Amino acid sequence: MPKSTVALRIFSDELEPREVAALLGCEPSRSYRKGDFVSPGRSTATRQYGMWSLAAAEAEGIDQQIQSLLARLTPDPNVWQSLAAKYRVDLFCGYFMSGSNQGFTLSTATLSALAQRRIEIGFDIYAPEPEENTSPGRGEA
Repeated sequence: MPKSTVALRIFSDELEPREVAALLGCEPSRSYRKGDFVSPGRSTATRQYGMWSLAAAEAEGIDQQIQSLLARLTPDPNVWQSLAAKYRVDLFCGYFMSGSNQGFTLSTATLSALAQRRIEIGFDIYAPEPEENTSPGRGEA
C-alpha cells in the first residue's frame, strides 16, 4: 500500500505561532519564530523565517488526511483570508508509492475547501526503491 503524509504549513518572517494557533483554534504539531535556534544547545544556527505547521493523522489516502486536518481548524473564511494576505499558506503532501503506476484523487469537496481557504497545495511523489537483484550477474560466481 502506498503511504502519504500531509501537513498544513504557514510561513513568514513576522509569524508569531501563538497568534496563528489562536486564529485557527488549534495548536501546531511544530512551530518556531524567525531567529529561534535550529537546535537549541547544540548549534548557533537560527531560523531564517517563522513557521506554524499541523500534520495530519495517518488515514487511508491523501483526500481523507486533508479533510480530517481541515476539520480540526476554523472554517471561518475571514480568518483564512487574513492568514493568506499576511503569510504564505500551503499544504504539503508526500506520496510514497509502493509500486509503479499508482495514483490518488482529490474530491471536489476537498478542492473546494482548499480554494475557499486560499491554500496552495504541493505534492512530492516518491517512487519505490528498486529491488535489489539477488541473482548473480554476468561474470559473477
